[in-house]
Amino acid sequence: MEMRNTTSDFILLGLFNHTTAHQVLFMMLLAIVLTSLFGNALMILLIHRDRRLHTPMYFLLSQLSLMDMMLVSTTVPKMAADYLTGNKAISPAGCGAQIFFLLTLAGGECFLLAAMAYDRCAAVCHPLRYPMLMSWQLCLRMTMSCWLLGAADGLLQAAASLSFPYCGAHELDHFFCEAPVLVRLACANTSVFENAMYICCVLMLLVPLSLILSSYGLILAAVLHMRSTEARKKAFATCSSHVAVVGLFYGAAIFTYMRPKSHRSTNHDKVVSAFYTVFTPLLNPLIYSVRNSEVKGALKRWLGTCVNIKHQQNEAHRSR
Repeated sequence: MEMRNTTSDFILLGLFNHTTAHQVLFMMLLAIVLTSLFGNALMILLIHRDRRLHTPMYFLLSQLSLMDMMLVSTTVPKMAADYLTGNKAISPAGCGAQIFFLLTLAGGECFLLAAMAYDRCAAVCHPLRYPMLMSWQLCLRMTMSCWLLGAADGLLQAAASLSFPYCGAHELDHFFCEAPVLVRLACANTSVFENAMYICCVLMLLVPLSLILSSYGLILAAVLHMRSTEARKKAFATCSSHVAVVGLFYGAAIFTYMRPKSHRSTNHDKVVSAFYTVFTPLLNPLIYSVRNSEVKGALKRWLGTCVNIKHQQNEAHRSR
């Protein structure tokens, strides 16, 4: 018997079913999410507490970690609750909120990665002029612009997506509300919106990506002209981390939002969406911590401080 949704709510069919294999995958996903939240929270804590990391580069990195934590929190809690309770309904307002926050954070991250590339370009190509080229005032303005541009994109797409009439069972074969998936259910002509969304994606993805590629082209040219082997290794180590993050995030985002409609597949959409909303936020702190000696040094100093405080508390307790 065909199930019909008699309310205006949408039904999220989810990522997993209740077979043993999928239950194991669900538990693995929860472990990845908890690790991601812990890793990004730890990155923010280290950057906040260690004065050596109070630079524009690490401030931008703390914003990346904040966006990643919020991105995971936008999709996974609802997906986990649906799986555990069996209640897969989401209201139009909840669906619009997911679209808004997802695009605000993903769009903001696109521009933030471009800002991070500019920061590294200024540091490597013009080290003596770096304090002027990347002042704190400019850094804060760039960060605020990233958030505002992402929010504008999220607000427009969420409002436009919910303006269409939706027919049938309102079933979304996905684990969260995503604009390209949602508009497939519309019982109206959405070609104008889809074309506008494609143009928006070009601006939000390809323009920042072009700036990033240009910045790293200049960095590569500058690094190859460095005489110091140590300076060259340090520049490559820092920039290769940034390039890895850019490749993972932009690859998944372009695959999701810029493929032709005829090439779309539900299973591919869900896997790629899980990659950039769950796995990429986990990889960011790992990439930046494992390949960054300054972050590892900050972690060692913080752990040393924690051990000393614990030791002093034990000594005080024994003296009583």
